[in-house]
Amino acid sequence: MTHFSDSLPSGAANPRFLGRALYDDPSFNFRDSYASQGTFQTARSAANSSVYALNPDPITPAEAEFSGAYHDDPRDTENNADSAAHSGTQSPQYLAEKRAAYAVPRIKSKRGLIIGGAILAAVIVLVAVVVPVYLTVIKPKSSSNGAVGTSSGSPANPTSTAQPGSTTVVTGGDGSKITTEDGTTFTYSNPFGGTWYWNPKDPFNNDAQAQSWTKPLNQTFKFGTDRIFGVNLGGWLTTEPVSSILVSAPALFEKYQSTTPQAVDEWTLSEAMAADTASGGLQQLETHYQTFITEQDFAEIAGAGLNFVRIPLPYWAIETRADEPFLAKTAWTYFLKAIQWARKYGLRINLDFHALPGSQNGWNHSGKLGSVNVLYGPMGLANAQRSLDYIRIIAEFISQPEYRDVVVMFGITNEPQGTTVGQGVLSRYYMQAYDYVREASGVGEGNGPYISYHDGFLGLSQWADWLPNADRIALDQHPYICFGGQSDSPMSTYAQTPCNDWAAGVNTSMATSGMTTAGEFSNAVTDCGLWVNGVGLGTRYEGTYTGSWPVIGNCSAWTDWQSWDATMKAGIMQFSLASMDALQNWFFWTWKIGNSSVSGVVESPQWSYQLGLQNGWMPKDPRAASGTCADQGLYSPPLQAWQTGGAGAGQIAASVSSSYTWPPASISNGGPVSSLPSYTPTGTVATLPPPTFTYSSGSSVTTANAGDGWQNPSDTASGMVGIATCSYLNPWVGNAAPPSPLCSGGAAARAVPESLVTPAPARRS
Repeated sequence: MTHFSDSLPSGAANPRFLGRALYDDPSFNFRDSYASQGTFQTARSAANSSVYALNPDPITPAEAEFSGAYHDDPRDTENNADSAAHSGTQSPQYLAEKRAAYAVPRIKSKRGLIIGGAILAAVIVLVAVVVPVYLTVIKPKSSSNGAVGTSSGSPANPTSTAQPGSTTVVTGGDGSKITTEDGTTFTYSNPFGGTWYWNPKDPFNNDAQAQSWTKPLNQTFKFGTDRIFGVNLGGWLTTEPVSSILVSAPALFEKYQSTTPQAVDEWTLSEAMAADTASGGLQQLETHYQTFITEQDFAEIAGAGLNFVRIPLPYWAIETRADEPFLAKTAWTYFLKAIQWARKYGLRINLDFHALPGSQNGWNHSGKLGSVNVLYGPMGLANAQRSLDYIRIIAEFISQPEYRDVVVMFGITNEPQGTTVGQGVLSRYYMQAYDYVREASGVGEGNGPYISYHDGFLGLSQWADWLPNADRIALDQHPYICFGGQSDSPMSTYAQTPCNDWAAGVNTSMATSGMTTAGEFSNAVTDCGLWVNGVGLGTRYEGTYTGSWPVIGNCSAWTDWQSWDATMKAGIMQFSLASMDALQNWFFWTWKIGNSSVSGVVESPQWSYQLGLQNGWMPKDPRAASGTCADQGLYSPPLQAWQTGGAGAGQIAASVSSSYTWPPASISNGGPVSSLPSYTPTGTVATLPPPTFTYSSGSSVTTANAGDGWQNPSDTASGMVGIATCSYLNPWVGNAAPPSPLCSGGAAARAVPESLVTPAPARRS
């Protein structure tokens, strides 16, 4: 278990914890951040952010509680057709005074002994009644301010609590001992007042709290007011690249670089593994799921001051069809573990539907490197129909009451190529996905997840006021600066780049469109790193990438992190702080980068949050970012009521919804949808299975109710499947003519559904 020190390494930027600054100022007014640029007088982003309103009423400090060009080169014609230590414990002196005040009197007689015994028995009975009532009734329904949480014990005096009548510890804080399901143990390190909770007899308890300033799971997270400090778990359930790189878990792929096929994406990796029966075949992927991300990662994420995880999930977590080589359904088992671990440590999940059948962008992190086949090309409609079915299936599961307070955001499609498919077609697809999700969840705060839409590389401004009165939607962007023109300028020159390039756009989007997040960003300012542009594709920086790129320099200066000096680390730290403040609600890509099996070390260091924490170029406390972009006039909450599930939510005007009927009349590179292969809703729905939680009580075994995988029993439509008398192309076909004839007999009339406007979902409690 790695323990993170409260002090930064020499040369790293000093932490700018506003709470500490307040305590140094007797007036308790906001003051300028430490090591600021000197360009402002008041830290507007701090004053306007709810996560900085976390100080208790003014008392003595000793009593206060501590609580752009984008990646994969969109200009590439191959892929784009169109283009501190206070723990809350009392001092020894206080404890001595308390003991003196409650000293046990001397027993003077048998009568006193009898009276004392009676009092003791009464106290025992009282405790036996009150404690269970508190734990099971009062505490879960607590409505206390999430900004001021329960203080944790120090490592020398950890806080941990056992279930009444049992020696099993079910909750604890900083310094408490964690025992995982396989029996291994580690010490929970969380200097921010976070508490974990796990009781096998109460597996859906939401008492856990990531930090004192983050609301526990049993309270509503206020999007737009509470801040998202998140990381991606890239490379775990989708063996995915950073943008297009296979860097998150390079050792998986390095083993199969001289095989046929060469592993360049999860499709070819799966084929290579399946042929390698001596090493375990395709089940090697499950070993990766078991070991790459574990429960301890979730504990460390909460201890790092982060409150969200974004988890990429591929369609083959649900099912595969025909000859698709992926390991089917297994990733779902581990996503269920992710829900359990997130719940245990008070983290919330943004489930990102990351890889769609046929590929939504042609990049290797969509499952197969090649061409776009969702909403584009001859199989564009059929693949979109199948993808929408999977969105519906996921929405039905995560909208169940057992999961909706943990999985609170759903990114319905990662990085679709909007510049290729067109915003009009993409908007219709997004509208249909909205209808499917809200049909499953119902409308209004607490009913299912926020629906997150990627901007399709069209830019946030193109989606301004896109769907007024839609219930709880969010725009998502992935602002990277490392995949365009390269520079050998030192890291220190990028100190204000995020503030200058990103802050204004985020501010405007929050005001015009509502909730806006950065689902991905990193500290990389060059494309240096192992396979950052794809397996064997070289780098722009060294002039070896596909196309014609000038040589800028040698990448070792950007990848040899063991040799970085204090100046380099401080430069990355400042860039990170500026990025966090400019983007406001963010998910860093990624939490962890695996070691290369060749060199034995991480070879893409600016993409790893964990490595940065361990080596001094990531902030120990993400709140330190506040004020870095203070002169940018950051957005002031709250969002409008309808944007957060309040009054008016879901009341989309008919004139708006009618402009986004599904399906579209035609699809680029495919033609009129009437001439394209399509599916029909006559198949069995692949409902996602829930986890199983059992526990013994005496001689009986009890199984907890984990839901049945389907929130809305009125949603009885069948699954999208092929029509027996119609012809279909390979879902990853790319450029090809549609089948002719498309269907035989009367099937042609059923091949394309009527364009329709789905009625607004009903509000359900």
